[in-house]
Amino acid sequence: MDIGERQRRRMTRSCRDSVSNGNVRAGEGQRDRDTGDRDPSVEHSVCAPRYSLVQEVGRGSYGVVYEAVARSSGTVVAVKKLRCDAPENVELALAEFWALTSLEKRHENVVQLEECVLQRNGMAQKMSHGNKRSRQYLRLVETSLKGERVLCAEPCYLWFVMEFCEGGDLSRFILSRQPDPHTNTSFMQQLSSAVAFLHQNNIVHRDLKPDNILISERSGAPVLKVADFGLSKVCAGLASGSGGRSDAEDKNKLEVNVNKFWLSSACGSDFYMAPEVWEGHYTAKADIFALGIIIWAMIERITFIDRESKREQLGTYVRQGADIVPVGEALLENPKMVLCIPQRRRSHMSSALRKLLKDMLAVNPQDRPDAQELHGRISRVICAG
Repeated sequence: MDIGERQRRRMTRSCRDSVSNGNVRAGEGQRDRDTGDRDPSVEHSVCAPRYSLVQEVGRGSYGVVYEAVARSSGTVVAVKKLRCDAPENVELALAEFWALTSLEKRHENVVQLEECVLQRNGMAQKMSHGNKRSRQYLRLVETSLKGERVLCAEPCYLWFVMEFCEGGDLSRFILSRQPDPHTNTSFMQQLSSAVAFLHQNNIVHRDLKPDNILISERSGAPVLKVADFGLSKVCAGLASGSGGRSDAEDKNKLEVNVNKFWLSSACGSDFYMAPEVWEGHYTAKADIFALGIIIWAMIERITFIDRESKREQLGTYVRQGADIVPVGEALLENPKMVLCIPQRRRSHMSSALRKLLKDMLAVNPQDRPDAQELHGRISRVICAG
């Protein structure tokens, strides 16, 4: 891939990132835009009587996030309001909705979607996956597929009600505390468990990064929550007539091996993207590469300053002169490059963990462990001390 092509793809991903970050933290984003989002009468009409909005906690060009309280139970939730005024916004919103509603079981380390409400013309309708009786839902799907707006000019919003994560994101949590090996090992287990669960349920996240890993501290010990599924892909087989088979048999027929399901959209965040994602031909093994970058950075507290947010982020990279280059991009240019793991000379990283990270960051995705194998290996590395 030449330099011009890499720059073009970076610009494309940058545009998508600017509309995909619904899990914005307080103090970030563009608070001077879209003042119509602050209309309390509209907010009340949609959220009442179930939820009371407490305060705005984040804002981006794609939507607004509020802290809210469920009136029936007093449970604190996050309410994410997403604008559907552009096809790319609709595509990202539906991707998140489809991924989270496809999960039949809950997982402690995957953010929980409580419900999704479609609002238009002051009317609110609860969304359900594949609801062919909802004209507005079908128009959203058509907008996403055609890449052009088919809704009328009136504002249209999706409201996602999700569990609230008061601990912020992974970078902020780790970097605001002293190094703690116990926290690192716990987070490694939680992350691998979450990704194994997602892959088992045919979901490839495609944008794993510290910004999209949130922390809940309600139970005392910090619990990770993988969030922001706007770039995720639900991998599904092709269904045919049931022919008298049971639902269970049909479901098994639709199961796919996500490690052999090829994807072509070069999307994600540069510093966490696998080499093959840069080329636009990859599988779920790209998520394993992203986890390798995150875990390596977390253990050694390797950071860089994000150009867009100006925030310090956990993430490993390769130095090329005065520049820092994403590991995946550097490996694509030089597949024989040997990564220096650990980076720090006085690191106490075990040889088993060193080997695991090198396997996770292998240039050839077939040399990386799959998510289930990774979870088992992390448990063994931790037990070995």
